[in-house]
Amino acid sequence: MFWITLLFVCLAVAGAGTLYIMFHARRISFVKRIYEKNKLLGMLVSAFPIALCLPFWLVGGVAVIVAILHLIAIWMLCDLAGFIIRKLRHRERRERYITGYIAIVLTAAVLGYGWFMAHHVFETDYQIKTAKALGQDRLRIVMLADLHLGITLDGEEFAEQVSRIQETSPDMVVICGDFVDDESTLADLKTACEALGTLKTKYGVYYCYGNHDRGYYDNRDFKAAELVSCLKDNNVKILQDSYEDLGSIVIIGREDKGHKDRKSASELTKDIDKSKYLIMLDHQPNDYDAEAASGVDLVLSGHTHGGHVFPAGPIGMLMGANDRVYGKEVRGDTTFIVTSGISGWAIPFMTATLSEFVVIDIAA
Repeated sequence: MFWITLLFVCLAVAGAGTLYIMFHARRISFVKRIYEKNKLLGMLVSAFPIALCLPFWLVGGVAVIVAILHLIAIWMLCDLAGFIIRKLRHRERRERYITGYIAIVLTAAVLGYGWFMAHHVFETDYQIKTAKALGQDRLRIVMLADLHLGITLDGEEFAEQVSRIQETSPDMVVICGDFVDDESTLADLKTACEALGTLKTKYGVYYCYGNHDRGYYDNRDFKAAELVSCLKDNNVKILQDSYEDLGSIVIIGREDKGHKDRKSASELTKDIDKSKYLIMLDHQPNDYDAEAASGVDLVLSGHTHGGHVFPAGPIGMLMGANDRVYGKEVRGDTTFIVTSGISGWAIPFMTATLSEFVVIDIAA
């Protein structure tokens, strides 16, 4: 219900904002000349700034809405800035209207930046200290999440990122959910999983489910069972409210928050030796107090996309949807890390964050 409400709000804002832009675009010189000769044609031409966003339809309808919302917000801010400047200078409104051009250029710059940040994958590093014995001087974990396979990375492009991950010499690779999306294809899934199968690590590759992995609609060319088989056939270990004891280290994978039979954090850890270093994978970062109380040392999550586009992150925090949107936090003896993900959901822009995989070094 929340997402349906949010969609209708965005559509309503986009509709009202479109009328706002069309009204003000009529003051742009060439539009004004057309409007004075033919009002109907002038009204159509005044929609040209909105038309500039329509090519994003090739990516998807959500991308178009996001582009239009950026244009509306920036246009209104430019109008406000122009109004303030005129008041401070005690000047009347100029006959020549350049605010629209400035808004279009700024929107293109912001979306261009967001496109780059979404399609260029960065490496983000964290260092953690522990008093527990790890069985080695340093444990290196590479975490990735939210591939949403096919949005900004297809199978081949993800395989290139897997090669980068291998170059970091990880002891363990973890995938914190949303490996696939409703638009992912079987061909990309097979290519991506085969790439994961080439990883050489000490402890292996582990995966927990995200909210998109099982799919919301029956429109993919593969079933949930094929996702499981593709992962398992390439030595990816699936953790569904289960754990694997690796000696000095225990890796625990939670079911996604939306799963009806999900176990609590304390249920998952009650039979585990707490003297070992406990790592928990939980796609959605919104159970911090319970996870800290369960005795785990490190919790790794994705889901938030680091806020993706501003102001989604702050809104999510204000609504209590997440305990954290991005980065590292310590509660008691537990360290929490949230990644913005290696790709994005439906929106090919990241204006508030970056695409990344995370390298975590834990030193004893």
